[in-house]
This record gives sequence, structure tokens and C-alpha cells, in this order.
Amino acid sequence: MKDSRKIPVIGDGTWAAVVPFALITFCFALWGFANDVTTPLVKSFSKIFRMSVTEGTLVQVAFYGGYFAMAFPAAMFIRRYSYKAGVMLGLGLYALGAFLFFPAKMTGDYYPFLIAYFILTCGLSFLETSCNPYILSMGAEETATRRLNLAQAFNPMGALLGMYVAMEFIQRRLHPLDTAGRALLSGSEFEAVRDADLETLIAPYLVVGLVTLSMLVLVRLVRMPRHRDTSGKIDFLPTLKRLVAVRRYREGVVAQFFYVGAQIMCWTFIIQYGTRLFMSMGMAEQAAEVRSQQFNIAAMAVFCVSRFICTFLLRFFNSGLLLRTLEPSTATEAEEILERVHILLTAVPVRGLRVSRGLDMDNPVDGALGGRSEIDILGGHGSIIRQSVRLLEGILNSGGQLRRTLILIHQVSTRSDRGTRTNGCYQSNTKHILPDIFHTFLI
Repeated sequence: MKDSRKIPVIGDGTWAAVVPFALITFCFALWGFANDVTTPLVKSFSKIFRMSVTEGTLVQVAFYGGYFAMAFPAAMFIRRYSYKAGVMLGLGLYALGAFLFFPAKMTGDYYPFLIAYFILTCGLSFLETSCNPYILSMGAEETATRRLNLAQAFNPMGALLGMYVAMEFIQRRLHPLDTAGRALLSGSEFEAVRDADLETLIAPYLVVGLVTLSMLVLVRLVRMPRHRDTSGKIDFLPTLKRLVAVRRYREGVVAQFFYVGAQIMCWTFIIQYGTRLFMSMGMAEQAAEVRSQQFNIAAMAVFCVSRFICTFLLRFFNSGLLLRTLEPSTATEAEEILERVHILLTAVPVRGLRVSRGLDMDNPVDGALGGRSEIDILGGHGSIIRQSVRLLEGILNSGGQLRRTLILIHQVSTRSDRGTRTNGCYQSNTKHILPDIFHTFLI
């Protein structure tokens, strides 16, 4: 079996391949920014225009309505033209929607902002539909999953930036008058406060509009791979019937629908919930909104770091197997997967794999929750793995699969005859790969 770790992840590994990849990867960060600079503004719009929470959520309806409306048109567009053309059109609509925030502000009305959001997310739909397959096409098929996950790892980085910008440059700078106080303002006073707040709110969108326009120019000028979808014309209804007949596809779509819905609901209303909670503790409304967003940012930081960690792990694990390991359906399945992890760990070449023996093995799961564990790979990516393990151990402190994996590694290392023990730790002497076992693990 050909070792995919020896194949360049990005094209042939030259700058001619890396620069286009970097430009398209930056687009992942751009739409991550747009998603998460918008989410906390549901609460802000409700306060600025003295609306109910329900009316404020029309922001999300308009935002994701653009995704829904343009998904199929975007697919047909890139099939007729190219991925690059789809990226450029997406960037153009993104910039247009962002710039429309200025005339929307001039009207002093809420609904023009919804139109701007809809146009902006039509562009995001084109971007996502184009960038994902474009990234997949930028190199060998064997490394396509790693390449896509690497690019997608920059999406939460853009999301983090969007959250920070929303907190520091919008939420903190809005007029400190709370919702109850705004309800008592006269017409002229309300308009003065509203216009000042809208001036603050649109500034980040105008800036990101300029950045997106600059990206459009760069993508147009840089020599990009001329890849396109060549699978033939779209027969919509026959294709849909064929896909619906596939059970895994059908159930996957349903699962994805509810997953995305739950994700958007959580990220949207955590601000509302947190604001009420902190206000009940005596905090002012504006400070409560900012504090809620800080927790939101912390959650996204965990998500962002985990994406990079899992992208690294895909160098060794099959994507489907990694997904099953992170969330196995049964204990038996978990043990089976972890045993295969052991096979890989004893098969791949490592230098100085150290596994701490400080875990409490009396109770393999519960005992490990308070125990000590460490993986240290000397050379290569040792520091990455060491820090990643320590970080995830803090995150998964309720007994996740990472700890079970560490326990199993400890168990098999103490009984393995592939190495020697030094200072109470197992020192691996493995210098080779067992191709048959490695192949069995990956399929």
C-alpha cells in the first residue's frame, strides 16, 4: 500500500501549488468570520430597533436563507464554468452584501439589513460550494481528506476573529443604555441613539467588504488551477430520487439538518440566555452581553484547536474510523477501535514513544479521571502531540475516549515485547512499518 504520508498534501509541494491553496483556504476564514460576527448581533439588533427577540432572529432567517436559496444555483454555475469562477462570484456577492450595510444604515430601518445579509450569504453559498471541491482537487486523491480538513481548520479561526470583533468593536461600543431604558426614550432621542449604534454596527462589515474585494482581485490575478466539475449535466429529480433511496445518505442529511439547527440555535441564544443570567446576578446589560460572548469565544477556541488536532490525527487514522473513535455507539465498539489504535501504534515508526505509568489502573475509566497521563514523542511532532493531549485532557475531563485511548496505550505498552522499559516508562524500539497491519487499520 502506498504510504499517503509521503505524498505532498498540497499539489506537488511547490509555491505554484501552495499560493492558490492559501488563497482558497483564506476564503474558509472569511465565511467563518461572517457567520460569527453576525450571530451575537441578533441581540444587538433587537435592542437597537426596540424589537422582540423573535423579530431579531429574522437576521438568522435571512442569513441562512441565502445559503438555502443559492446552494443548487451555485452547484450548476461551477459545473458550467469552473471552481475559480464560483469563488470569484461568491467573493463579489459577499463584498456587495457587506457594502449594502451602509445604505441600510442610511434608511434607519431594520429590513434593508436583512436584504444585505441575504445577498452576503448568497455569496457565502457560492464560496462554500466552490471552495470545498476546489481544495479537494488541489492534489493527490490519497491526501484529499487531510487537505480539506487543513483548509477547514481555518474556518473556526475566522469565526474566532468574528466573535472577537463583534464583542470588542460592536457590543462594547454600543450605547450603554439598556433595553428597558431605550423603551422610555422619545422619538427623537431613540433615533439619535439608534443612528449612533448603527454607525458602530456597520463598520466591521465595511472593512470585511474591502478585504473580500481585495481577495477577489487577488484570485483574479493569481494563476489558479483550472479545475471544474466534469461529472456531466445535472438531472435534478432523477439524482434526488437516487440519493433519497440510499439509506445512509438520507439519514445523514436528516442528522446534518438537526445538527446545524441545534448549533445555530445554541450559538444564537447563548447570548440571550447569558445576558439574562448575568443580569440576574446584578450585572449591567451591556456588560452581561460581553461576558456571554466571552464564553462563546472560549467554546469556539476549543472547537478551533480540536480541528487542528484532528487534522493532524488524520495523518494516521482513516477519517471514518476517527469519527467513530470520537463518538462510538457502544462500549464494545469503542474497545474494538482502541485495539486497532494499539495495532497502529505498534506498527508505525516512532522515536522514543513514552507513555506514563502514573495512571490508576484499578478502575480503567473512573480511576483515570483523576490520574496522570502523558504522551511524549521525541522528535518530529512531539510537542504538538504532547500539548494536544494535555489540552484535550482538560476538555474531556468527564471521561472521553481520549482517556480510554491513553489507558489502553498504557496497558498494551506495559505488556509489549517490542521495546524496553526505562525509568518506569516504555521505550519503543520500533523502526519499521508493518504494511499489512497498517493497511488493515486504514480500510
